[in-house]
Amino acid sequence: MRIPRIYHPETLTVGTEIYLSDDAANHVGRVLRMSNGQALQLFDGSNQVFDAEITEASKKTVKVRILDSKLSDHESPLTLHVGQVMSRGEKMEFTIQKSVELGVSTITPLLSERCGVKLDTERLEKKLQQWKKIVISACEQCGRNRIPEIRPVISLEAWCKENDDSLKLNLHPRASQSINTLPLPVEKVRLLIGPEGGLSAEEIEMTAKYQFTDILLGPRILRTETTALTAITALQVRFGDLG
Repeated sequence: MRIPRIYHPETLTVGTEIYLSDDAANHVGRVLRMSNGQALQLFDGSNQVFDAEITEASKKTVKVRILDSKLSDHESPLTLHVGQVMSRGEKMEFTIQKSVELGVSTITPLLSERCGVKLDTERLEKKLQQWKKIVISACEQCGRNRIPEIRPVISLEAWCKENDDSLKLNLHPRASQSINTLPLPVEKVRLLIGPEGGLSAEEIEMTAKYQFTDILLGPRILRTETTALTAITALQVRFGDLG
């Protein structure tokens, strides 16, 4: 049986005993039905992994002893910040999950003119908490030990005008450049992914004002969730650690 990887939101120290968070305890005790003496691997966002052993287990609480630790760096050399205009339903969750697996450092959900998602402040906050859980779950699955940041929802222009020394890219079906023609080396990228209906002409002009470079992925029109994952993969192959 594969040893489960579990995120712990507080700093871990070898030789101590700690209780897992409520979500983690529910997963370990109720879903996996693990018991005393079984092994876990924990991580706390510090780029270390910690070998641990369960010392107490019930359906509500799980206590573990931290036995050992080691550095385990699975982060890409490319710092990639994705600004994703919010998509409907499970599409946004899928994009967030797969972006984490592909090595994205930061994700900012955006509101734009053609954004199809209309939520009040309370529902947006609930969505944000749900997305953070998806990020953690994706890290547990894919082996990342640093937790990517998912930021609160902001407007497209507010995100575009933030001071940033990254290479700024906007996907556009009539662009003349591609990811393969971008000059090397690149260590930081800010990637804008538009909504299902695309950015308006005014929004495209606005991105140019803030020094975004239009790039073309290929000859076919992709759905927004396909666009995000294709662009991230291409950037990781060109500048990061894929391939």
